[in-house]
Amino acid sequence: MSDKSPPFMFEREVETMPRDSLAALQLRRLKRSLAYAYQKVPHIRRKFEAAGVAPDTLGSLADIARFPFTDKADLRDAYPFGLFAVPREQVLRLHASSGTTGRPTVVGYTRADLDLWSDLMARTLACAGARPGDIVHNAYGYGLFTGGLGFHYGAERLGCTVVPVSGGGTERQVMLMRDFGAAILCATPSYALNIADIAAGMGVDIAQLSLRYGAFGAEPWSEPMRRDLEARLGIKAVDIYGLSEILGPGVAAECHVAQNGLHGWEDHFLFEIVDPETLKPLPMGKAGELVVTTLTKEALPMVRYRTRDITRLSDEPCACGRTHVRLMRVTGRNDDMLIIRGVNVYPSQVEAVLVGFPGLAPHYQIVLTRDGPLDAMTIEAERTRDAAGDAAACARLAADVQHRLKSMIGVSCTVVVKAPDEVPRSQGKAVRVRDERKKP
Repeated sequence: MSDKSPPFMFEREVETMPRDSLAALQLRRLKRSLAYAYQKVPHIRRKFEAAGVAPDTLGSLADIARFPFTDKADLRDAYPFGLFAVPREQVLRLHASSGTTGRPTVVGYTRADLDLWSDLMARTLACAGARPGDIVHNAYGYGLFTGGLGFHYGAERLGCTVVPVSGGGTERQVMLMRDFGAAILCATPSYALNIADIAAGMGVDIAQLSLRYGAFGAEPWSEPMRRDLEARLGIKAVDIYGLSEILGPGVAAECHVAQNGLHGWEDHFLFEIVDPETLKPLPMGKAGELVVTTLTKEALPMVRYRTRDITRLSDEPCACGRTHVRLMRVTGRNDDMLIIRGVNVYPSQVEAVLVGFPGLAPHYQIVLTRDGPLDAMTIEAERTRDAAGDAAACARLAADVQHRLKSMIGVSCTVVVKAPDEVPRSQGKAVRVRDERKKP
């Protein structure tokens, strides 16, 4: 048996590194990564040259602002393998997006990348409360989506026992969680709520099972949803952040101690916040779009990747002792922002009003339609089983929700209160917005 300490111990030195030492490490790795990408990826070299920069332009971390951004269009233009920095034969695994809005975005991993991913996911799960020997119930989808395999190999690297159940078959999932004694649930937050609903229908009090923590990600979720998940599942609900273009899950994680912002693993990623309109860097603490540069990736190095996620960074001390900068809760994506009669609305703002509202279950959809020249928004919400279901009571509940939405986010909309189980459930990422507007 190896005498190597488990990851949650031997990573501690890196996770608590003084910030000046961490910045020095980032600068060394950033210089090497920029030179590597410039040399190995013609697409990146052309972008650097067009912007009038080269790897030796970088003298400090702040100089990264002089380099061009990368976004999804670059991956689609280079489809399928044009951004790889290694021969395709050295890529041991491919993942890809669904491609519903165009060409899929393809990402690849060398052996070193897969090892890094497993290490960072082990660190992430330990940060979220997992320990060697825990049974991890992994309900993230396997396949081309990075969630399932990312959590799977990270949990194994940590020394956990993995139940690779994926999504679907929810009654069976409840049975396995009960019979196996799972300590950690890994799932999208919307599917975790679905599990709680099904368990209640089966007569299983899931809050009395062995679960301690939930590692939830892959979709934006709100503080009210966290409180609902914790109450219904009897756990601490911890936020996990990642995106396939950068690594997959494992880019940042909340600690189970503070549950107040996600520690971004700065020894492997450089985080920036920019104004989504001007694209100028913003100071620590200001909200804007998150931009990430990889520092140690082999197959697919990324320079200033625009995530489109809206958040802010904090370098204030955390109760857990980790020094890595925190991504305060992602509030939405700037490309998901809805403009309803001149008002900017993020789906997460709607969720914050609906989840926990008396008489409403935490299941909803936002339906977009056209009302003449203007966009209109209808909220399809679902009443709880113990709420009155007659027409008058549903109308009063709808009016109350409509008033709350107007007062909290300043948008007028129609609210339809549906019966229990009428709003579609998710077995993966929730479909929160249904766009029925006719395209011109």
